Amino acid sequence: MKPILQIENLQTHFFTKAGVVKAVDGVSFDINAGEVVGLVGESGSGKSITGFSVMGLVDAPGKIVGGRIMFQGEDIAAMSPQQLQSLRGNRISMIFQDPMMTLNPVLRVETQMVEAIKAHDSMISKSEARARARDALGLVGISAPEERMRAYPHQFSGGMRQRVSIAIAMLNRPDLIIADEPTTALDVTIQGQVIHEMQRLCEVTKTALLWITHDLAVVAGIADRICVMYAGRVVEQGPIASTISQPLHPYTRGLMGSVPSQNRRGQPLQQIDGMVPSLLNLPSGCAFQNRCAMVSDKCLSEIPEPIDVGEQRLVRCVNVGQEPAS
Repeated sequence: MKPILQIENLQTHFFTKAGVVKAVDGVSFDINAGEVVGLVGESGSGKSITGFSVMGLVDAPGKIVGGRIMFQGEDIAAMSPQQLQSLRGNRISMIFQDPMMTLNPVLRVETQMVEAIKAHDSMISKSEARARARDALGLVGISAPEERMRAYPHQFSGGMRQRVSIAIAMLNRPDLIIADEPTTALDVTIQGQVIHEMQRLCEVTKTALLWITHDLAVVAGIADRICVMYAGRVVEQGPIASTISQPLHPYTRGLMGSVPSQNRRGQPLQQIDGMVPSLLNLPSGCAFQNRCAMVSDKCLSEIPEPIDVGEQRLVRCVNVGQEPAS
């Protein structure tokens, strides 16, 4: 069975007055039906732009300049605006970090949810659509959903608005959901409830889920596989358990070292030295070279290609398998 989503050498660049920003530069990974893939990395690594590229939401000065985004055998990058419109919200949904990118401030929640259903299923009655919308609100932890459906977005807290946007993304039981930091604004209890419901949706309906986040703890609890991004490239990917327990790329090791649970009690958190390089002026060779404890002459001149190390794991590092100097 082919994956639901196959991203092959995706390149999304932004053409600015200062130069070309290579926000996504040669990203490749796939997601199978019912699978949860975590896309992690620091701010500015290209995670969100990867998600926007899949949704066809990259506008000028940004442009997809290379690669393919294959969704169930169709190249999204080659679709017309009309084809993308019928795809979004139906077969593919996105949960944005800012819920107001989903919600219209001047329409009641009920109106927005019913319209989202009827836009892709004209045969459904308004009462059926309304019942489905009400049930979706209940699934994400909104109490008295019948009453809250009549409210406007400004009458909800930030966390409640995010729950509404998550419910809207789940309405049509899409084949793929792209979740961009979807639980950042939620308290821990509701975060756990939403994650549980989305996992259940993936299991029951075989929906594929791309979970974009900087929070490794969340990814460890929800994902089947993980892709680690740095400076526009995926530097490591593999099954969640083996990648987190035995990270192979120095950047992944640094991310794991900064997680409190990975450090001894009372000891300061480990940090990754240096700063993320400007995407306008990446160094020749490996983009992580100025922060890496294992840097060698090869790193300064060669852009690492993905290396298959077995067990479904890929790593972009010329020194893979070596330990950092003490």
